[in-house]
Amino acid sequence: MKPRIKYSENAPEAIKGLLELERYVHGSGLERRLYELVKTRASQINGCAYCLDMHTKDARKAGETEQRLYALSAWREAPFYTDRERAALAWTEALTLISENDVPDALYQATRKHFDEKEIVALTMAIVAINGWNRLAISFRTVPGSYEPQ
Repeated sequence: MKPRIKYSENAPEAIKGLLELERYVHGSGLERRLYELVKTRASQINGCAYCLDMHTKDARKAGETEQRLYALSAWREAPFYTDRERAALAWTEALTLISENDVPDALYQATRKHFDEKEIVALTMAIVAINGWNRLAISFRTVPGSYEPQ
């Protein structure tokens, strides 16, 4: 795969908003492992190899296990996830696939059982951010494999 544009080098001002959104989510109090699961799951759905490489590496650094990362695409059938994580993953899938479905009241109520209103906003912003990054990386063919966690 040949990259098209290095968007962060060619238009750094264009990604400032996404970087600010990331800073907000990092400071929101959402658990790091949960955040990485959400980013990985959205990236699986969107087929973003660069982001999958990045966020599985970041998840491992945050203490995530190989078993949970390998089973993430089948999280509903795997017993390795907490109820809070399951709620976040269901919310992630609904928002990532929003053009194919609605975000039903029942899903909101199920999510609300595990997240307060501020946390739901932070979770939603995390999903908005990763979907934006996925679209940038896929569109401009960012080559996976070179990312190393800080």
